[in-house]
Amino acid sequence: MLIIGIAGGTGSGKTTVVHQIMNELPEKEVGIISQDSYYRENHNLSFDERALINFDHPRAIDFDLLVAQLKELKAEKTIHQPVYSFLTHNRTEDTITTHPRKVMIVEGILILANPELRDLFDVKIYVHADSDERLIRRLKRDVADRGRDMDEVLTRYQNTLKPMHQQFIEPTKAFADIIIPNDRYNTVAIDVVRAVINQRIL
Repeated sequence: MLIIGIAGGTGSGKTTVVHQIMNELPEKEVGIISQDSYYRENHNLSFDERALINFDHPRAIDFDLLVAQLKELKAEKTIHQPVYSFLTHNRTEDTITTHPRKVMIVEGILILANPELRDLFDVKIYVHADSDERLIRRLKRDVADRGRDMDEVLTRYQNTLKPMHQQFIEPTKAFADIIIPNDRYNTVAIDVVRAVINQRIL
């Protein structure tokens, strides 16, 4: 199994890169795991308390579960991924059954910040985008898809997202094998990644 880690700041375009990589690959050979599914469950907290959690800090992620399930996939075992709701700031009771694939793509802002997880990646990619562009994308997504209002998003960006990005996310660029700048135009980097994958699954 080839495991690819795709990191980068919020709104950097990681999802776009994932789709670009998968676009010409056999669907049954490639699977995706999102770090967003592995936020810790917070059933012991009220909604207002959960809303105050710093979701951009590494301690918000259940890395132990993510590492354990990735190892299970590597051992050809089926896993049951947790499902996280951004509307309730908590895990749901649902799970997603995920089968082993020849290639697993793991994407998320903090996946290169955890040494044990990082060591499982055969290829490490960091998607870089201008901070203003990332903010605009985050604003559009959170208002449209996650029920946030603009003031809430901007306050969270200023107080949490930006300092966490500078402290925990941007430094992980140093661990990347490939840095993809301005993802929409960097077709060469995408082609290189596709070539590596094709060598493994053919």
